[in-house]
Amino acid sequence: MKRVALLGSTGSIGTQTLEIVREQKDIEIVALAAGANISLLEKQIREFQPRLAVLWAEKDAADLKERVKDLSVTVLSGMEGLLEIAVMPESELLVTAIVGMLGIRPTIAAIEAGKKIALANKETLVTAGHIIMPLAEKHQVPILPVDSEHSAIFQSLHGERGNQIHKILLTASGGPFRGKKREDLKLVRVEDALRHPNWSMGKKITIDSATMVNKGLEVMEAKWLFGVELSQIQVVVHPQSVIHSMVEYEDGAVIAQLGTPDMRLPIQYALYYPKRRSLSGKRLDFYQLASLTFEEPDLDTFSGLGLAFSAMEQGGNIPTAYNAANERAVALFLEGKISFLQIPEIIQACMEHCNYEKQPKVEQILETETEVYAFIESRW
Repeated sequence: MKRVALLGSTGSIGTQTLEIVREQKDIEIVALAAGANISLLEKQIREFQPRLAVLWAEKDAADLKERVKDLSVTVLSGMEGLLEIAVMPESELLVTAIVGMLGIRPTIAAIEAGKKIALANKETLVTAGHIIMPLAEKHQVPILPVDSEHSAIFQSLHGERGNQIHKILLTASGGPFRGKKREDLKLVRVEDALRHPNWSMGKKITIDSATMVNKGLEVMEAKWLFGVELSQIQVVVHPQSVIHSMVEYEDGAVIAQLGTPDMRLPIQYALYYPKRRSLSGKRLDFYQLASLTFEEPDLDTFSGLGLAFSAMEQGGNIPTAYNAANERAVALFLEGKISFLQIPEIIQACMEHCNYEKQPKVEQILETETEVYAFIESRW
């Protein structure tokens, strides 16, 4: 029986992780953590019987504790609770599916405790890749990517140890506004941006897909995960979302991972790596695939993607400024306080405003986040 702790259990990745646990029946969930969804977390606790559960706010944790007092589960709150989950002796693997830079410290703690990491929290590597990857290497802890694109690259590298990568081809669906120009996006509504053509995801990541900022974050993540130069990463728009990403080797051979757009596949691959398990759901029918098409991304319309390359080239804490600015800008857009096109404008302004730190420690990364939030509050 594999023992797994899950951070972000009530979100999109978290709930799909639990679907796999439910289907496979040979994983024990030893801990669950969520943001503020008390009711869903209570249901998950009653079904999966974890030993430890965490909610962010202390008052929410107190409410949950009262609700589950008939069960033998310890309820904690805040960062203290997340760190407790990260190092608990009972777990073998930590799934980090919480959104934002909250994932950095628990990931570091879990690596130092020797836990395998199934990583669905982009921000951890985007902002602290220079800390996380050397630490994982030092402790010989595998970082198993959960994002469909990074999982595809990881799978395409399997068995190719020692062979030189020429290029990583990171695919993007193009989101709901593929083919549109800036003029077309001036009056975009929240509901328009949330209509992703292929994937079912949470609100924040769906907006990120619409702006193509999500692909920018994935570019940064790929650089750290696979140890390549920024110049070796190429974004390719692939509207069908069948090829999840590719690796081109120095001899010109390209290896790709294909599948239906189902996040359970990369999640399950990370949970059971290196073994593959049967998974319910649709399979690709090559007789029904009329065509697979590819396009160059429009960096003029979707400037957030170009800004990601710029942030990574500058390095230091600028990727943190990029990420933090996007988080707050997306929240403002979802609240109807700014327009869709203001999201990349805010990101650029924050990158330019940020006090540069070449080799930021965790404390400086979090200080940069606070600085960015304060700047946005003062301007927007």
